[in-house]
Amino acid sequence: MDFTVRLCASIFEVKSFTKSWLTTGFMIVYVYIAGLLIVILVKGVIRAAVELVARSNVFGLRNAIARERGIAAYRAWLPLERIRPAHIAQEKWEERFAWAADDKPPYPPLTHRVVRAVVTYLAVMLTIAAQLQAFTPFPALTWLGKMARVLVLVVGGEPL
Repeated sequence: MDFTVRLCASIFEVKSFTKSWLTTGFMIVYVYIAGLLIVILVKGVIRAAVELVARSNVFGLRNAIARERGIAAYRAWLPLERIRPAHIAQEKWEERFAWAADDKPPYPPLTHRVVRAVVTYLAVMLTIAAQLQAFTPFPALTWLGKMARVLVLVVGGEPL
């Protein structure tokens, strides 16, 4: 970090106030770079572990993984080929895990996915609010209850 500040000082004039800002800024940047490198490393380790598990079919997930990817993704993504057992022919593998004949996607409709996401987010928010209510002095559930009552009154058309 000091080297970087000195490098900047050689390019333009750096006084004490600017030097402190540069030091703080470079410190923040270096922390983010280190965090990014850690995330990339963890991503690689997880990807290698998933491929190893899929290749050896340890948990019996080979069919689920292949079906989730779909035939279009299968053709585009070479690593999926690594989990195809050698005794299963390419044509049979594609036939089994291809999209449906009527070209419907293998995932639920958009409305189902949106509703599932909204319910999941609400459950997570209520869990966090319950934890805040239980372990901190913030009455988060009480606030949410009051907000819900006001929202029901406003939507219902009743005067406040």
